[in-house]
Amino acid sequence: MLPQEIIRRKRDGATLTGDEIGFMVRGLSEGSVTEGQVAAFAMAIFFRGMVMPERAALTEAMRDSGRVLDWRDLPGPALDKHSTGGIGDTVSLMLAPAVAACGGFVPMISGRGLGHTGGTLDKLDSIPGYVSQPDERLFRQVTRDVGCAIIGQTSDLAPADKRFYAIRDVTATVESIPLITASILSKKLAAGLAGLAMDVKFGNGAFMASFGDAVELAQSLATVATGAGLPTTALLTDMNQPLASAAGNAVEMRHAIDYLTGRRREPRIHEVTVALGAEMLLTGKLAGSLPEARFRLEHAIASGAAAERFARMVTALGGPADLLERPDSHLPAAPFSAAVPAPDNGYAASIDSRGLGVAVVVLGGGRARAADPIDAAVGLTGIVPLGARVTKGDPLAIVHARSEEAFHRAAQSVTMAYGLSDAPPAIGPLIARRLEGQAS
Repeated sequence: MLPQEIIRRKRDGATLTGDEIGFMVRGLSEGSVTEGQVAAFAMAIFFRGMVMPERAALTEAMRDSGRVLDWRDLPGPALDKHSTGGIGDTVSLMLAPAVAACGGFVPMISGRGLGHTGGTLDKLDSIPGYVSQPDERLFRQVTRDVGCAIIGQTSDLAPADKRFYAIRDVTATVESIPLITASILSKKLAAGLAGLAMDVKFGNGAFMASFGDAVELAQSLATVATGAGLPTTALLTDMNQPLASAAGNAVEMRHAIDYLTGRRREPRIHEVTVALGAEMLLTGKLAGSLPEARFRLEHAIASGAAAERFARMVTALGGPADLLERPDSHLPAAPFSAAVPAPDNGYAASIDSRGLGVAVVVLGGGRARAADPIDAAVGLTGIVPLGARVTKGDPLAIVHARSEEAFHRAAQSVTMAYGLSDAPPAIGPLIARRLEGQAS
């Protein structure tokens, strides 16, 4: 086979065979297909798309480019969730220990933030001593002993995806549903899971701003994963406002700790956490129905069992044993913080969630490039939710910054992100749809 002939066929709209796709992925891994050819292949897929069998073949070939973990020796199902990214989304930090407290095992391999959305791994890196890239022995031990371990991707899991994504990132081919499907699921399939819950976000703070595009992506993910032997359900969740009132790494970690310990549980993030956890328990056959699964999750969170699992995970991976009791003694804090005043009276009629995420990036709490360093201390707290009534001068958010100058830059972004009106806005459901994958 010749790479240029496969590229030509896809360019002309042909449906590629599994052998052709496997050939391209092997060449991608081994370096026998050039970077230019990979870029052309990605662009051909971007414009011509892929039918479901092609997406499945690409996903499975990328999975098989490295190691595939096996968790069948665990006394319960290995379960996970994945979010397509949003602002103020700390769900993984609460969800993994809650599911573990219900009898599941959650070997969660998470990513770092890129662009306007935060990454779970960056939030965990705000904990002093936490080892987010342990060796496999420690990863397995913590998963078995505690029930959950949240770590970063290892280099031997779906290595073809790493090279493919780097090329897509610089060739404007990231926003392709077939390529997003293969990128996400190749890593999840390589993780050796028994069940997966997908959180596919839509709205102005999501990568898939259009609801229709989000539905298409959710269907693609659920269908390809389930067809590959990984039972998957997908929830479509609204990202037209931040999921929680905090955005930034240490401030989101503090927000998650407050949730786990019961100091503060905001309803929107609680709803998504419980809904995704219920999907995981149902898929893992740890509950007979969604209402039963929700009841078990609610009890694990309210009783403190989830908090206990989280504390054990943090300690087992090198973090402080008293993080939940004394978070302010361990999490970094920015030297300057101040409120951003509302410019007028009114209801928060619209929020540019992406704009708030960009404000965090400008403060130093996010990345413009994958290699950029992160300032864990900066961010936003007290973010006013959609529909809230404010009086002129009331805080729209609290900015945590390194300097007064940085505060003023971020404050301008926060002010511009809010649209105020005399009447409260109509707010749609947080969870707009549930989709199940169908085995072929």
